[in-house]
Amino acid sequence: MVKDKVAVITGATGGIGFAVAKRLGKDGYIVVLNGIEDDKGAESVKKLGAEGITAEYFGFDVTCDQCVTDNITKIGEKYGKIDLLVNNAGGLGGRSRFEEMTTEFYRFVMALNLDSVFFASRAAIPFLKKGENASIINYTSNAGWNAGGPGAGIYGTSKAGVHAITRALAKDLAEYGIRVNAVSPGTIDTPFHAQIKETKPEVFASWKNNILLGRIGEPEEVASVVSFLGSKDASFITAETIQIGGGQALGI
Repeated sequence: MVKDKVAVITGATGGIGFAVAKRLGKDGYIVVLNGIEDDKGAESVKKLGAEGITAEYFGFDVTCDQCVTDNITKIGEKYGKIDLLVNNAGGLGGRSRFEEMTTEFYRFVMALNLDSVFFASRAAIPFLKKGENASIINYTSNAGWNAGGPGAGIYGTSKAGVHAITRALAKDLAEYGIRVNAVSPGTIDTPFHAQIKETKPEVFASWKNNILLGRIGEPEEVASVVSFLGSKDASFITAETIQIGGGQALGI
């Protein structure tokens, strides 16, 4: 059991992020959740506390450079270190073909998925240097390889950037013993897909036909891999991306 280790998880008030926070809390981490909806943050901390997990919430926008720097610094100074940074925040941001794409939309999607990783990692590095078996875990996507579906091209571009920055950070931080890896979740049953699940359940159900294991994934199945990558069992793993998609990446 890990004792008194500190994990910071961005975008952790729901979906995969909350499952990761819960798993890491069960592993013995003090978990610091980030989000932009303070009511959800308070509710998440309460839920985790009811399960005996020590949790705290910091509300800030991961696309805001100064907001990220100020809050990550506060967290690091409060606990004296950060052992694990999970850059979970991100999203599609909407769909737009390049011809009609506004610069504002382009910059928002890039900021949400790529800038956020840079901002949080940069701010956390001084405190990760004080951590035990310290590491960063980022989130990329199949879209980072296949460039995404119609209207999701800039999302794919941003996730390709996450793949590259994961490896670049791993090179940059190896001398300090800080590992950097990424996970690439496939289709996971989360609120991200809630609308289509409710309005077009047959479409949602059909997605499993493109997955080798024949089913949709669960948030806890991503959380278990994040838990492993942050643990000493993964102490010789860095600069890697692990696909968590039941074979979806093969495109059957």
